Amino acid sequence: MGSQGGLGPPGNGGPSEGESGETRKLQEGKAARGKRRKGKGKGKAGAGQGGRGSGAEGKPQPPQAKEAAGLGAEAGERVGLGKVGEGGGSVEEGERRIVRGDEGSAGARKEAKGRYDGKKEEWRVRTGQREEARPARAQGRGGQAWGRLAGTGAAMAAAAEEEAGAREPAGRPAAGPALLRLPEELLLLICSYLDMQALGRLAQVCRWLRRFTNCDLLWRRIARASLNSGFTRLGTDLMASVPVKERVKVSQNWRLGRCREGILLKWKCSQMPWMQLEGDSLYISQANFILAYQFRPDGASLNRRPLGVFAGHDEDVCHFVLANSHIISAGGDGKIGVHKIHSTFTVKYSAHEQEVNCVDCKGGIIVSGSRDRTAKVWPLASGRLGQCLHTIQTEDRVWSIAISPLHSGQLMTHLGGDFPPGAGVLDVMYESPSTLLSCGYDTYVRYWDLRASVRRSGSLRPLGKLGWRWRAPPNLPLHHLLPDRKCVMEWEEPHDSTLYCLQTDGNHLLATGSSYYGVVRLWDRRQRACLHAFPLTSTPLSSPVYCLRFTTRHLYAALSYNLHGLDFQTP
Repeated sequence: MGSQGGLGPPGNGGPSEGESGETRKLQEGKAARGKRRKGKGKGKAGAGQGGRGSGAEGKPQPPQAKEAAGLGAEAGERVGLGKVGEGGGSVEEGERRIVRGDEGSAGARKEAKGRYDGKKEEWRVRTGQREEARPARAQGRGGQAWGRLAGTGAAMAAAAEEEAGAREPAGRPAAGPALLRLPEELLLLICSYLDMQALGRLAQVCRWLRRFTNCDLLWRRIARASLNSGFTRLGTDLMASVPVKERVKVSQNWRLGRCREGILLKWKCSQMPWMQLEGDSLYISQANFILAYQFRPDGASLNRRPLGVFAGHDEDVCHFVLANSHIISAGGDGKIGVHKIHSTFTVKYSAHEQEVNCVDCKGGIIVSGSRDRTAKVWPLASGRLGQCLHTIQTEDRVWSIAISPLHSGQLMTHLGGDFPPGAGVLDVMYESPSTLLSCGYDTYVRYWDLRASVRRSGSLRPLGKLGWRWRAPPNLPLHHLLPDRKCVMEWEEPHDSTLYCLQTDGNHLLATGSSYYGVVRLWDRRQRACLHAFPLTSTPLSSPVYCLRFTTRHLYAALSYNLHGLDFQTP
């Protein structure tokens, strides 16, 4: 705001005696404001001089306001400011001087405003030229330009570029290398030969290439060669809803052993739990119950309140599987339990003379194995539950069992014949109709291929023109008359610990649970040595890993006193 002309004093002796009280108050107020003013056009309010400063009291002013204030002060001094020693005037003369000072100040303000508007227009033109010369100018919220603020231009520019990339679809650059002008199909073929590092660098060139390199087709080959990326050995994608690039990123954590450990559940008494996963739910056995828990969205923790509790056994649950919306459980009481997951339907029936160690179910058929050295076949149909279809006599206790995906129902082969005594198989699983994995007391994980060559006890005898006939030695047991196969690959536990359980991703990753210190080991099946080991318990609480399961992001291991989780997504 501009300065105004001050009130001229009538003389050295102060105001005249004929002045009224209002006039004295006006003069004293203007003198006090003049003392407090700050700015370029500050006037003096002593004896013989008066004036009014520029700007708001005690507040800094922009340069244009200071310029206007200075012009107003000069105009005020030109209009009737008295000097010390001059004769005093009347009140009317002083008031006329005040009016003329106000008129001069108003004129000065108009002149200063014109200058300010001219400079503002010139500044706007210059700024527009700079912004046109800089395509990637910094932008803030609401589209305001903040590039002129010192120290924030670069950060704002980067943020604006990311926001623009997310808001607008990136189009192919009009100019650039000839590679970018190729058809997308041909460019996909060329980029499919790049490795993971090269694709990452290519994504940093421009927004269009960043969008282009996110295509799942470019990452499928890399994902199939990675650990636990959701692809089977035959190329089947088990997690089509998750971008392949994100799965490859998490796969690097599995390869490097980077994870975050946590305890999901605890229980007071020592248990021998078994566990299964289905969707966003986890089923785990505790004593003679099976409890169902739901995962939280992060997958690294559980809701503490169970979704359901399934009971029916008189002793501990040894094993259970999920099939056709049913839970089929094997108990230490020699019984098999059938529970419907989404209802209260539960049936249990006596199956074996001793405890049932294992059970499996596929295609409406239940197969159980027991300590009584028998394996039995049962129907799952509700009207025929408890009716034994077939009994298979064995030479030893049955610890694990699995149904072939082919559902042949026949004894096809005998896996190995030179195991040492007591080398029981504690876990077995089919990976495909012709391949399966096993582990147990002999501290080995073995990979079997039913298409491999077989050995037989006996000899070949010529049979005339019809060829050769196999003749077995007399008095041999039945299993010696069957093909005796050798495993095609094996992995040995480094500390000679019993292997209680195993799990595979169907491709390259293999996980095992040891009998001491709760050690979980990860194996790359393309290598002989163990890839990583995670001890989950200390010496006082040493426990076997009774069961383990994993997804592409998490691994869960059930021990005697708690359920552990390893988070590979956010290590």
